[in-house]
Order: sequence, then structure tokens, then C-alpha cells
Amino acid sequence: MNTKRNSFLLVLAAFIWGVAFVAQRVGGDQVGPISFICIRSFIGSAVLLPAIILLDKMKLTKRIPATKEEKKLLWKGGFFCGICVTLLTVFQQLGLYYGTPAGKAGFLTSCYIVLVPVLGIFFHKKCAFKTWIAVAITVVGLYLLCMDGSLRIQLSDILVLICSFMGAMHIICVDYFAEKVEGVRMSCIQFFVAGMLTLIPMCFFEIHGNGGMGVWLTALSSWNAWIPLLYAGALSSGVAYTLQIIGQQGVNPALASLLMSLESVFSVLAGSVLLRERMNFREIAGCAIIFAAVLLAQMPEKKKN
Repeated sequence: MNTKRNSFLLVLAAFIWGVAFVAQRVGGDQVGPISFICIRSFIGSAVLLPAIILLDKMKLTKRIPATKEEKKLLWKGGFFCGICVTLLTVFQQLGLYYGTPAGKAGFLTSCYIVLVPVLGIFFHKKCAFKTWIAVAITVVGLYLLCMDGSLRIQLSDILVLICSFMGAMHIICVDYFAEKVEGVRMSCIQFFVAGMLTLIPMCFFEIHGNGGMGVWLTALSSWNAWIPLLYAGALSSGVAYTLQIIGQQGVNPALASLLMSLESVFSVLAGSVLLRERMNFREIAGCAIIFAAVLLAQMPEKKKN
């Protein structure tokens, strides 16, 4: 198993998610949080269909389901991962929508790096002592990077914390199914499930409840809505989550969560480059500490004689 390659895929996924944070804020405000999640999920599922066909024709696909049991396991993995993706995106989007600042949301969401090794104990997934140290260092770095105020918990913050827990559950779920089923197919299914689970809430709360179909379609007709939707759907959902499923194969879930926590670093860097937001010394120090923690976790352990 190519651990270095898989680690790179997880970092690449974190980069795409970090840049997508801006799109998520803009798109959610434009069309509504549930509508944004529903549409991006269907886009993510749709863009993976031609990828599956192309990979199959090029004979690059491994573990193509052939038997009834294999197909059942694939749909089972896609269904449970889809539930986790739905809940984590819905709670994060609602937390942002109801008032949690972006920086605070980034810190609270990234708390899954603490939850993953703890939950992993219950699934017989032990991690090295250096990984625990790296997790603790990363929490300090995340605080410096994301927080600019108090840690007083409000209702919207609780929603983001629930998102963090579901993010940890998604990593554990992917870890369980990733080496048993074909990754691109499972990613496609998980986003189809997410789209279906949010379709009725979208119709009831945001189409019917916010002025009707005409108002909703007017908001959706703007490029201010579609550019974030296409980025979040095609890249953040379709590509990045598929990279996660492939990259987690053979990588300890605690280490995987640590690599994906770089999402917070990339989101700040993207804001600096794309939105011309200046980084202060505290944020730069937070980035440096997180990078140091990731390097520590990636260092090979000394073999015992």
C-alpha cells in the first residue's frame, strides 16, 4: 500500500475543501443552506458517473462489484457514508447560517481530529503515541488559526460541534468500507443518498417556506449561486470526497483526520490569496504549528531491535 501517495491524496482533498469554504458561505446565503447541500450533492454524484464509466473502460477500476453480496456491500457503504455526509454538511451549514463566525466554525469543525482517535478505540483502531501528541499540537494550532474571541458556546456552535462528531463518524465509516468496495462508486452513491435525504427538507423549508418556487428559482438563476454550487459539487463533493475514500485505504483514521485538518490552513490561505484577506502573526503561527504537527505524525517510527 502506497502510504505516501494516499497521504498526498488526503492533503489534496483538504486543499479543495479549504478553498470551498468561501463557496459554501456565498452559495448558502444565495439559495439557502439546505438547497445548497442538496444541489451540490446531486452535482457531486452526477460528475462521478462518467468517471466510473471511463475508469472501467480503461480497466483502472479495482474491486468492481460482480456478485449480489458485493453490490449489497457497496450500497450499504454508500448509504451509511451518505447519512454521515448529509448530517455533517447540514449541521455545519446551519451553524454558519445561524451565526457562528467562519473562524470559530473552522475550529469547532476541526475538533474531529480529537474525536477520531477516541472513537477509533471502540473500533479497535489504535494509533501511535506520536499521533496523540500531534493531535494535541494541532488543536493548539487550530485555536491560534481560527479563533479570534471567546469560546462561549451558543446554539449555532452546538450545531457545528454536531457536524464535527459526524465528520469523525464519516472518517470511521470510510475506514471500514474503503478497502472492501470500489471507492469511486461508493462516493457516487453517498452523494446521491445525501441529495435524496435533503430533497424534501429543501422543498418544504426553502422553496415552499421562503416565498415559493418563483423566488427560489430567481435566486438560483444567478451566477453568484452557480459558481459556488459547481465548485462545491464537482470539486469539493465529487473529487475531494472521492480522494478521501481512496486516500484513507491503508492509512490509520487518526492520521487521516490529522492530514485533513489542513483544510483549516488552506481555507485561511485561500482567503488571503483570493479575497486579499491579510493574515496576522497569530494566524501564521497557527499554520506553522499545524504543519509541524502533520510532519511529526508523518515521521517514521524507530524500529525496535
